[in-house]
Amino acid sequence: MPLTPLDIHNKEFDRAFRGYNEDQVNEFMEQVMKDMDLVMKDKADLEARLSATHEQLNHYSALEETLQKSIVVAQEAAEEVRRNSQKEAKLIVTEAEKDADRIVNEALAKARTVALEIEELKKHSKVFRNRFKMIVEAQLDLIESDDWDHLMEYEIKVPDVDDLDAIELPEEE
Repeated sequence: MPLTPLDIHNKEFDRAFRGYNEDQVNEFMEQVMKDMDLVMKDKADLEARLSATHEQLNHYSALEETLQKSIVVAQEAAEEVRRNSQKEAKLIVTEAEKDADRIVNEALAKARTVALEIEELKKHSKVFRNRFKMIVEAQLDLIESDDWDHLMEYEIKVPDVDDLDAIELPEEE
């Protein structure tokens, strides 16, 4: 067990003939005791600092471990987000392709329907044109017929005013 300043202070030596000067020994012992006290205080202070440093080191080690775990978790989360984003992007592209196919198919169907309607309208317009042409030709034939000439030959006789008095009008009831 190490000596303490109190051990040094309480130490007593046997007296011998022609021994050391007691005052010098006591003075030296006082100096050793003070130095020893300082050394022990320094030692206690250093031990306290060492203990605090160990606590800080443990704290920082735990903090480092926590940060490393956090980094791993963040990396895993980022990877999960990336994977989910890729899946979602693929779904969006697939959905967009389906919509595009549907829109193109609908447009083609409408185009076919319109083309059929156009063909039907062309047929109707040919029939209408032929019928209209026939009507116009029939009317031209009527105009060019001799019946018009016969109408011009008719003479209408208008009675004279004197002859009108002779006509009896029916009575009103």
